[in-house]
Amino acid sequence: MEKPSYKQKLHQIQAVFLDIDGVITDGKVIMHPSGEFLRNMSTRDGYAIKKAANSGVKVFVISGGSSESMRKRLEFLDVVEIHMAVKDKVAVMNQILLAHNLTTEQALYMGDDIPDYAIMQEVGISACPNDACTEILGIADYVSHKKGGNGAVRDVLEQLLKIKGKWMDEFTTQAN
Repeated sequence: MEKPSYKQKLHQIQAVFLDIDGVITDGKVIMHPSGEFLRNMSTRDGYAIKKAANSGVKVFVISGGSSESMRKRLEFLDVVEIHMAVKDKVAVMNQILLAHNLTTEQALYMGDDIPDYAIMQEVGISACPNDACTEILGIADYVSHKKGGNGAVRDVLEQLLKIKGKWMDEFTTQAN
């Protein structure tokens, strides 16, 4: 039997897990005089996150990094749970899946670097931006044509929502 394609597996996805640095952001940080790291995020990625969250897809963030300004932005985008400064991403994801009555086959994780390696091997679909590190590019089920923080998240979420018929749903009418 042939292994299902990435597009076929999208039908089963109910939860999307995202890393922050290098996925939601471009991976660069600017040091603010206050000591906080400032990150750059695409508003188009933000639109897709909010659209997915409001279309029935549970969106979660699991990141090794930590940023209160990023937390506020993600809360505004209706991310269900935001976990920062995480050491064991697999354990956190498993707790979330259990709490939301979901399976690993129903989960997609998008990461970009070595700390994402283990969790990407546990989910139904693993995805990454095209500027992810070599090891992550080697195991990803899908490599976006976009870079992290520059449309990669939107690329994946748009495909997911199109498969579910929810991308342009508020702009189309169905004839009765």
